[in-house]
Order: sequence, then C-alpha cells, then structure tokens
Amino acid sequence: MSIQEPFSEGASLAHRLDPRGKIVVAALFSVLVAVAKTYEVALGGLVLALVFLALARLPLGKVVVRLLAVNSFIFFLWIVLPFTYPGTEVWRWGPLGATREGLIFTGLITLKSNAIIIALMALIATVPIVTLGQAIHDLKLPDKLCHLLLFTYRYIYVFEDEYRRLLQAMKIRGFIARTNLHTYRSYAYLAAMLLVRSLDRAERVFQAMLCRGFHGTFYSLKTFTWQRRDGIFLGASLLALLVLLCLEVLKPTLLRGPI
Repeated sequence: MSIQEPFSEGASLAHRLDPRGKIVVAALFSVLVAVAKTYEVALGGLVLALVFLALARLPLGKVVVRLLAVNSFIFFLWIVLPFTYPGTEVWRWGPLGATREGLIFTGLITLKSNAIIIALMALIATVPIVTLGQAIHDLKLPDKLCHLLLFTYRYIYVFEDEYRRLLQAMKIRGFIARTNLHTYRSYAYLAAMLLVRSLDRAERVFQAMLCRGFHGTFYSLKTFTWQRRDGIFLGASLLALLVLLCLEVLKPTLLRGPI
C-alpha cells in the first residue's frame, strides 16, 4: 500500500517541465490569488489555472472529483456567510437575510479556492513526491522541510496500517463504537497507543539510518536539467502573474471583496 499519485505519470508538457520552475510558479500563484481582493484577479487566476490544466492534460473525470470534494466544503460557506456577513440586504428568507457583501465575499472565496486547487493539481500533482522533495532541496529550502516531506510520504501509510491493526484488535475484544464515555475513552487510548508506537518506530528507523551512515543528507541519482521550454514557461507565467498583480494594485473595481 502507498500514497496514490494518479497525476504524476504522463507525457504532457507540464509533466516534462522542470519541477523547480513549477514549484516557484505554483507558490507565487497561490500567494497572489489567495491575497487577491478583486474579482478581476480571481477570474484571471482561474483562467491561468485552466491554462496550466490544459498543459498538464489531466483526466477530466479525476479533476472534477477532486474539485467536487473541495467545493463540498465551500458549499457550507454559501449557507453561512451570505446570511451572517454585515452589509446591504438583497434577499430575505424568513428570519435570514443575505447581504450583497456576503455574496460577493463568498463568490470571491469560491473562485480563488478553485483556481488554487486547479493550479496545484496541474503543477504540483504532476511531480512524483520523491522528485518534489529533491526539487525543494535544489531550491535551497531547509533540509528539514525536505526530510519531513519524504518521511511523511514513506511512513504515513505504515501508521495507517498500524491504526487498522489496533482498531481490529479492539473489535476482536468486543469493542463497539457508541456515543458514550467508554467509546471516547477507548478512542483516546487508541490515539495514545498509535502515538507511542509511532515514536518507537521513528526511533528504530533513525538508529537504522545512522548505522547506514546517514549524515542528514539524502543523495539522488536524478539530476534536473534546465531547458529552453522551462525558461519559456517560467517567463510567461511570471509575466501573467505580474499582470494579475497590476490588476490587483492599480485597477479599482465595484466588485472588490470586503476583505
């Protein structure tokens, strides 16, 4: 069992791009869109994300499934924010009144969230996690961050298996989950035991690595080669992000979100 990476394999342009450039573009894109306060930038970001998605040529069905999962949480914002955000009331249903500012704010969040998720799927999900860790290291990010990513990838499913074994042992002993204090206490014991076993395994893995000569650095036989297409992609993406930044800073809008 391992973490599924359904988008990491492919022959599209996005898959062939240098992962270092994609990480830089994805990070700048996410920050710019996340802090945007205008619909122009949010819509522009969504269009740019769709361009990235076209370059990646990802299976549309799998993309839609992931977007539905994200928007299922955003749906609850549409239930709450328009009726609780102060502003000019534009619609009333019984004791609840929706405000113009609340609707604008929620719509802005929806656009930005979908734009960021689509861009991350197209740029980051097309890179295998091991390659992503090496690319982060080559970008001179802290080694601890790289190690955390790689160890999480390697061992998270191991801890999941450990959790399932502990839960199965509880059920064999007659445990039935109910809404009572005994159930809550049992799950607390389960979480504590999982934490203890995880710590014990981490110590054993660390000792094993030291015995094999680990000095805090992972070595890889894979090397990245910056090519002409990577420079074109990075330059075009930065230019598009600069246009979005100018729209955010310079252009007034009637649909500025109340952030």
